[in-house]
Amino acid sequence: MNHSPASRNSQENTPPPRILTLQIDGQDLSGRADETILEIARQNKIHIPTLCRLDGLSGHGGCRLCLVEISGQNRPVPACLTYPQEGMVISTASQRLQDYRRKILELLFSERNHVCAVCVSNGHCELQELAVELGLSHVRYEYLHPRLEVDGSHARFIRDPNRCVLCLRCVRVCAEVEGAHTWDVMGRGISSRVITDLNQAWGSSQSCTACGKCVQVCPTGALSEKGTSVAEMIKHRHFLPQLLAMRTNRRE
Repeated sequence: MNHSPASRNSQENTPPPRILTLQIDGQDLSGRADETILEIARQNKIHIPTLCRLDGLSGHGGCRLCLVEISGQNRPVPACLTYPQEGMVISTASQRLQDYRRKILELLFSERNHVCAVCVSNGHCELQELAVELGLSHVRYEYLHPRLEVDGSHARFIRDPNRCVLCLRCVRVCAEVEGAHTWDVMGRGISSRVITDLNQAWGSSQSCTACGKCVQVCPTGALSEKGTSVAEMIKHRHFLPQLLAMRTNRRE
């Protein structure tokens, strides 16, 4: 792509992001001011659990599993949306944070109908993997057991809202990568639902391109492909790192 002289001069005159020093879990690290705490942690092989975050998509901060503690602040903050400041001291795995994360997972399991034994994504589900990672063996809250209608109207795919965790990955990938804007959210709080178009059946959508990107980024079995077995539900997200690299090059 050719850039005008004015555009090139603007890029050349843009100062590079500041490099900050900070501490995460006792490690002295450095990172760019335009990188989130989660990005800096991952670059330094520090694991912070997350469910709604996916490289290549915009930050959402909905799942709250990536909460971290910052010295001097009373409230934990989402690592995926928080940018560092010089001298920050951050904790990612305190007992308080682990308790928060287990409670969040318990609420996610109790809110919908996550029955791993009969789920098409059993063994390839990020919600299931997080439960194992955090040692969640049972749910202390009462299950709501909503009766949400499964949408099998699409020729290739199935939408099961009983397994949706409202990470909104499908909404973001459809808008930001495919540009179709097929998915959206209806309702508030416990009544929130991911819908196609104006709450129409997926198969009757005029905007869906049937690209399957939404299915590939879904962390659970809420979106799946018809006729696939458990082993075939491994997600392929090769297009997202490529998109991220393109965006990075465009900024530089």
